[in-house]
Amino acid sequence: MSEATHIEKRVQDSTMQMVLKKGTIRDAVFQHSVLCQTFLPYRNPGPDVRIWKQKQGNVSLAIQAGETFNPEKDDFEFIGLPYGPKARLILAHVNSEAIRNQSKSINVEDSMSAFIKCIGLNLDGRTINEVKNQLRKLSSSTLSLGYSDKEKGRQVDLKIVKAFDIWFPKDEKQRVLWPSSIQLTDDYFNSLINHAIPLDERALAALSHSAMGLDIYAWLVQRLHRINPAEPQFLTWKAIKEQFGRGYSQMYKFKQIFRKTLTLARSQYPQAAIYEEKNAGFWLQHSPSPIEKKTFVALGDISN
Repeated sequence: MSEATHIEKRVQDSTMQMVLKKGTIRDAVFQHSVLCQTFLPYRNPGPDVRIWKQKQGNVSLAIQAGETFNPEKDDFEFIGLPYGPKARLILAHVNSEAIRNQSKSINVEDSMSAFIKCIGLNLDGRTINEVKNQLRKLSSSTLSLGYSDKEKGRQVDLKIVKAFDIWFPKDEKQRVLWPSSIQLTDDYFNSLINHAIPLDERALAALSHSAMGLDIYAWLVQRLHRINPAEPQFLTWKAIKEQFGRGYSQMYKFKQIFRKTLTLARSQYPQAAIYEEKNAGFWLQHSPSPIEKKTFVALGDISN
């Protein structure tokens, strides 16, 4: 089976599951609400790019890459910004482990391999190396979150990971896949507890090949259920391109990609009410969350 055919089958199977059974809190993984509105780069922005900025409405995100200490060189080195679908999936997994266990300490060694298999990725050398790379990049980056209204602005700077061993032995006999644990910073953990958005893990598995697909899905989930049922909201193509179209210089090309990827994301969120007004933009209407509302219990209870 070709990779394209495998992805199509995975999406179709997941779509059927969504129709037959709505997600519960036990199917949920979590993303920070700000990262459901503003996003990591889709692809590698290059070795010289040290800061990535994005804005959506009154929320702004800046991701700044830092340097990490390499014991082999006995020096700090720049390893770049996190990007792509795997960075998004890793962060969702780390968030979810923290919320389920109500702990800043994440047992990566026991949980990461199971998560990779659960979302349909092969636990092979290539995947392991890619996940390690993105884990390093996430650990060394600082998120700056900006909020503004007409009168004032507010900025919060967050390091996600406080400390962990991000360099791994080269000796394959040691079979070190992941660090035993990582420690989230107090600031990030507290912000996450207050601003976590539950996403359906089955949807993330189906969309695990597409960074834009993951972003559109997360955006729809965090936004549609908050819309007043009596007041649909309209977004112009210009606004949508500003949010999702970094790297696309031509509007017509972005429209092609966005429409196709929106269809993919909606297949994993059948309740999503979003309709295009030809050549103008999209109407967004109130939609139920893909995770049953009655399961929004105290986050500390979901591991029981």
